[in-house]
Amino acid sequence: MNRKSPAHRRPGRRAAVAAGLVLAVGLGVSTQVSAQASVHAPAKSSAAAPQSVSGTSGQVVTRVADFYGAYIDAIGDYTDPDATLETLLRKHYLTSDFAKRLAAWEKKHGADGVLRAQNVPRKWTVTDNGAVGNGHEVIVTLTFGSGETTQKIKLFVLVERYNHIVDIGTTSNR
Repeated sequence: MNRKSPAHRRPGRRAAVAAGLVLAVGLGVSTQVSAQASVHAPAKSSAAAPQSVSGTSGQVVTRVADFYGAYIDAIGDYTDPDATLETLLRKHYLTSDFAKRLAAWEKKHGADGVLRAQNVPRKWTVTDNGAVGNGHEVIVTLTFGSGETTQKIKLFVLVERYNHIVDIGTTSNR
């Protein structure tokens, strides 16, 4: 029998194919588990850079972004909103005088005064708007809805020099 004859190569090839199948089945299970675990992850475009968020300790824009992010998380869970956290965030970030004025505004308008809305936004951005008197103004843009039914609200957040929010309005203090 010739060493290169098909009959002679068949047992080795069968063993290689069988080993490959065993390995593929074993890897297939772990690959399938990994794939199933990531089913809920949003698809990423290979050209898009990873998303990042950064901030700087003591920076007014970061402080306002931290407040809005935590606040929206606290009230945005419709099955289990965290009223205690909402109260603590307001106490920590707002001046007591502004908290009282905000409560009066909310009672009059029947809406959340921090968001100036009855609903929770889908996304938000925070942008520096510069110094105003002894404070600093930050623009918070809230986006509600999705697709063609989006609505944006622009809020002007005034922060005093001690990093507490003293006003949230729909017009600039500049």
